[in-house]
Amino acid sequence: MCGIAGIFHVDAATPADGALVAAMLAAAPHRGPDGRGVWTVPGIALGHLRLSIIDLAGSLQPMASTDGSVMLVFNGEIYNFRELRHELQATGAQFHTDGDSEVIIAAWQRWGVECLPRLHGMFAFALYDLRARTLLLARDRLGVKPLFTATLGDGSLVFGSELKQLLAHPGVGRTIDPLAVEDFMAWGYVPDTRSILRGVDKLPAGHYRLLRHGHAPAGPVQWWDVSFADRSAGSDAALADELHHHLQQAVTSRMAADVPLGAFLSGGVDSSTVVAMMAGASSDPVKTCSIGFDVAALDETAYADRIAAQFHTEHYRRTVGVDDFAAIDTLVAMFDEPFADASALATWRVCQLAREHVTVALSGDGADEALAGYRRLAFHHNEDRARALLPQGLRRGLFGALGTAYPALGWAPRPLRAKSTLQSLALDSEEAYARTLSVTRAEARDALYTSEFKRLRGDYRAETPLVALMRAAPARSGLDRAQYADLKWYLPGDILTKVDRTSMAVSLEAREPLLDHRLIEFAARLPEDVRVRGTTGKWLMKQAMRGQLPDDVLFRPKMGFVTPIAAWLRGPLADATRGIGQRGLLADSGWFAPDRIAALADDHLSGRADTSRTLWQLLMLEKSLARLTET
Repeated sequence: MCGIAGIFHVDAATPADGALVAAMLAAAPHRGPDGRGVWTVPGIALGHLRLSIIDLAGSLQPMASTDGSVMLVFNGEIYNFRELRHELQATGAQFHTDGDSEVIIAAWQRWGVECLPRLHGMFAFALYDLRARTLLLARDRLGVKPLFTATLGDGSLVFGSELKQLLAHPGVGRTIDPLAVEDFMAWGYVPDTRSILRGVDKLPAGHYRLLRHGHAPAGPVQWWDVSFADRSAGSDAALADELHHHLQQAVTSRMAADVPLGAFLSGGVDSSTVVAMMAGASSDPVKTCSIGFDVAALDETAYADRIAAQFHTEHYRRTVGVDDFAAIDTLVAMFDEPFADASALATWRVCQLAREHVTVALSGDGADEALAGYRRLAFHHNEDRARALLPQGLRRGLFGALGTAYPALGWAPRPLRAKSTLQSLALDSEEAYARTLSVTRAEARDALYTSEFKRLRGDYRAETPLVALMRAAPARSGLDRAQYADLKWYLPGDILTKVDRTSMAVSLEAREPLLDHRLIEFAARLPEDVRVRGTTGKWLMKQAMRGQLPDDVLFRPKMGFVTPIAAWLRGPLADATRGIGQRGLLADSGWFAPDRIAALADDHLSGRADTSRTLWQLLMLEKSLARLTET
């Protein structure tokens, strides 16, 4: 796992500034504590930070091909590099290292951009071909590894693994994009379709860019997508067996490392599955790491302890206190862009714990998206059945009126909290799911914005590109489209961003076996009734793991990492809560109505309502803007 950076000039004769690329590397030293290198020729400079995982003594980067005609900087892991190496050797390729980087170079020389579908793994890389005078930028299928880019005024392109690296270049501006603020307020993160800064982009997951000197920088080209258009046949038992095979293959393929390796263990289905598979494939005890909370309602360590005992792991655990809010500024610095998923704190803490014992840790991320594990997916699937019974025109009028009239009842038992369901039923499937995914919904955002911000935003709404993505998805049903949105929007924008930044902040490589593309493609073909059965999501995975994991682990309600932000904002952060939007950059921006934010703060502090999610977003936005606009 590493960090990369570079500059590509349209004019091939322009001298490349290696010192500037070195400064870009120095902005993110945590991504590669084991080595640093810069390579330049006229027209291009490439930089690399190394966290050594495989072939510790060799595979230094930037790496040249055997004949010196290709240079590579690479962040990630190619899990099938040995198989590709044998295939390429059979065609005459020669290798001088024992790692995966040299295999990418040889694959490019053999197959060009068609090498990308042959690479199984997580990656973001820049490959420069001196003969063709082209630069290939590529990102893995699901977006596990990040890549930021910016086109400068002279047409040059700069790139890096983190936004802070681009900001080390004086040509990259710091103007905030108001449309990204709208996105952030909707989702709690800035999705891959945009960056918080104007002029900065993210290479989308499963895409590449091929740049040539003398030409304007080419845009992204999609090289991989997941299709929900087909359905697999077979009995429940046969499909469960096939899924078990994919799970086993995905985990074991990610256990290769020349450094200590372990796993995150929450005690949930996904991480427990990964640990079970690792234990079956290893002759040594698996190292596992868990984080608990000193609030009993948020603590899952008892389940993690059970799994650790069952599989005889070398288990480490740590408790995070409710006073851990002091780390907020450190988190803000990790993410660069505003990021309001409060579970980032717990993720960072478990990464810190893991790094004390291992250099690589396997996680359980991805199964909820691939196999319909989120509760919202089961609700959406069942709501779609109801939508099918009534024409949309009737639903909009009937359920829209009922949803408006019905009280919120946020305090009541779940069956009585029907307002959101009624409002969703008034919408079509895609609009309803976009509403479900949003943290602060459109009407609540509009109430916060000033007329000036609404003018800057214009006709744009954060939900629009997500709805368009779902409607264009290769899919058959509303459940398909919702999962497609999770995989293509929520996963790279939130979950994978969180894991990458928090793990790399402590120089830990996190691997996501449940995002193996063969597993993802298999899951996308599954019949709906083995993904969601009744109100049970991830049904087939639970059947596949019966007998290996206890039923009370498989079938207990999903919790996930939870951080007590509501209590923080009423307690130790109460002064900060009162100050949101009243002073500082948010107040100076003129984008948000101070009186409306003050009302949210008063409601929360008094206990009249829990408005902590929106207040947390605003606090994270304030702190992020302060860092981004520093000169």
